[in-house]
Amino acid sequence: MDTIFALASAPGKAGVSVIRLSGPLAWDAASRLAGRLPHPRHSALRKLRDQQGQVLDEALVLTFEEGASFTGEKVVELHLHGSIAIQRAVMRELDAVDSLRIAEPGEFTRRALENDRLDLTQVEALSDLIEAETESQRIQALRVFSGALGEKVEAWRKDLIAAASLIEVTIDFADEDVPVDVTEPVCELLDKVAAALNAQLSGLDAAERIRTGFEIAILGAPNVGKSTLLNALAGRDAAITSDIAGTTRDVIEVRMEIAGLPVTLLDTAGLRETEDPVEKLGIERARLRGESSDLRVILTDDRGMPDVDLREGDIVVRSKADETSDKVGISAKTGLGIDALIKEIGEHLEGLTAGAGLATRERHRVAFLEGYHAIRQAKELLLRGSDWYDLAAEELRGAIRSLELLIGRVDVENLLDEIFSNFCLGK
Repeated sequence: MDTIFALASAPGKAGVSVIRLSGPLAWDAASRLAGRLPHPRHSALRKLRDQQGQVLDEALVLTFEEGASFTGEKVVELHLHGSIAIQRAVMRELDAVDSLRIAEPGEFTRRALENDRLDLTQVEALSDLIEAETESQRIQALRVFSGALGEKVEAWRKDLIAAASLIEVTIDFADEDVPVDVTEPVCELLDKVAAALNAQLSGLDAAERIRTGFEIAILGAPNVGKSTLLNALAGRDAAITSDIAGTTRDVIEVRMEIAGLPVTLLDTAGLRETEDPVEKLGIERARLRGESSDLRVILTDDRGMPDVDLREGDIVVRSKADETSDKVGISAKTGLGIDALIKEIGEHLEGLTAGAGLATRERHRVAFLEGYHAIRQAKELLLRGSDWYDLAAEELRGAIRSLELLIGRVDVENLLDEIFSNFCLGK
């Protein structure tokens, strides 16, 4: 492979910037700038010099030997002072070295996959870890990146291979002195894997929501305080507030974190009958977004419930409690009851995430579903008798291929460009 290099830290001025080199000539190229390199997995301060011997910077240099680095190749990291000018000067020197080139987006991580340092689920989790904005996203991504999903998939794969082997030996040696009825041990293995796949499928929606975020719609009649509540929860003036009914015409979205979970709050048009065509369109959008949201906060006042059908899980709360004598409900103006509302929303969201599995993407769902259906079909064929064993074995091979595809063992070229295009250059 080519030897590649790129800025592995964020672009721009910083305290420290990191340039990473990976490939067979990484050490040779780095030694041209830094002189004698430290021993693998050790670091040392070195003056980096250009081809004329001028000092570019004093950097911390780290080396990793082949098989013990992130990419699985020889790697050098140059930890520079975070000046943009220093970054550019060092990059220019590296670009002038023969057989070196700038890395493509995600190429370091792609090499880690190709060198069996990561499986495909870990690659996706690394992307999620980099993008994580909330504590729940960090924890979930770190679980998958640690290899937890890959380990489960490998265990299921071994069980399916064992089941297929029992069937195959019965087919291949039907005339020999071997057990001919392998139904019971094979069914035990198939039921075990099918149950595990089903559990992951059951928790996939919740896990995907942790990764992509929940939508919470604030619904209610005009002037009930929806926009004021949105601003109070967001901690800023995200929506225009006014005493004039119908001010909010479109859905306003604010991204935030509640109970460690990513949330998008939706401020919607007031629900009422109107002849204004623009307001009508806003109300229709409000109803549609409310129906598709994960959770709805419905505000009421002296006018009673707005024109909306309640569903399980809705949080109904009285607004403008500062204007009432009993002070029951919330007041977005004074903050009365807001902490209790946030706590209640958090408890609802935590209930929605209970049972979240390790699988987080639609690609995972497809692989698990294909594997699950193939296993169920294999069991059905198995129970028909030995004449159907060859077809049952073929179904199991299909299930195994689905799991291998999930972790990137086979047929993944069509997926790689899309996955790695989301990475930055230094990854």
